[in-house]
Amino acid sequence: MLFLSGHVAPERAGAFALLHERAGIELALFGGRHQHGSEPAPPPPEVPHRFVSQREVGALVASGDYRAVVAGTGGRVALPSAWRAARRAGIPFVFWAALWRTPRTAAHLLAIPLMRSIYRNAGAVVTYGEHVSAYVRAHGATRVIVAPQAVDNAFWGAQTAQKRGRGPFSALLVARAEREKGLSVALEAWAAADLKGTLTVVGDHASLPKDVIGTGTLDPVQLRNFYASCDVLLVPSIVTRRFIEPWGLVVNEAMNQGAAIIASDAVGAAAGGLVRDGRNGLIVPAGDATALAGALVSLNNDRERCAAFGAAGREDIRPYTFSAWANAFVEALKVSVSASPPTGSVRQ
Repeated sequence: MLFLSGHVAPERAGAFALLHERAGIELALFGGRHQHGSEPAPPPPEVPHRFVSQREVGALVASGDYRAVVAGTGGRVALPSAWRAARRAGIPFVFWAALWRTPRTAAHLLAIPLMRSIYRNAGAVVTYGEHVSAYVRAHGATRVIVAPQAVDNAFWGAQTAQKRGRGPFSALLVARAEREKGLSVALEAWAAADLKGTLTVVGDHASLPKDVIGTGTLDPVQLRNFYASCDVLLVPSIVTRRFIEPWGLVVNEAMNQGAAIIASDAVGAAAGGLVRDGRNGLIVPAGDATALAGALVSLNNDRERCAAFGAAGREDIRPYTFSAWANAFVEALKVSVSASPPTGSVRQ
């Protein structure tokens, strides 16, 4: 199975390795802009891979070397080329969907007819969560399978020497400097809440208020320690013309360490059902610093409730595994093969 992607994110390397073990994949990586998550990593050594240009994708799909192709939304040329080549060759096509709202850029608006055709006619559509599933179904998709967003739970849930709840209330924000991550909203809310606690911001940020701790970029072990010691993780993402948070894997990471979550309703992990208001965290309107401040004050004033949210999150994250992610793609492959018309000979 050919799996097209711009890059391999380090947090997904284990998932690709497991999918290869179960289904046999080859990664075709076409590079391009990197917008989400950690910096790209080398492909897992056990997974066959090649580096291609976007213009080479169509010929690769049509080569006859693959029994199916998976492609996501990345690449302005890669996706339409793969889709058209698969249709011409009669090869099952699995679309890995990420959008749950349509960005208001010219490129996205012009692509709507193509995307609707893919949603309606792909052998299967794989989504991050129910929020994406609802979006693609509204655009005509019928064979929809959820591959839950996952991290390495064994790593992120490992016991640390850090302990929470022994000092002042501690909030954590892990985000890039881009506007859509909502740092300005978080800083305004923290100032308004006026708590006798600490707000720590992880990431490369040029300037922060004097009462906010900035750590710069941390390695995974250091970041895990911060998750283990904070009371609450803030994920205050906002919607921009170009961006809406597909998920927010920091939520998965922090839940593995028992941190409560305060997320905006523009965060995919909230819209998709992992963050549940009043169960494992609180959900506030995106861009509403007053509501975010109120949520902070609420959890600061009720540390037992905050701890209960964290404990519930640790339970709720258990099904979000690489195994579940890989199993969903295996199922999608089976569904797409059964949904596709017979083709000519394909080399195995």
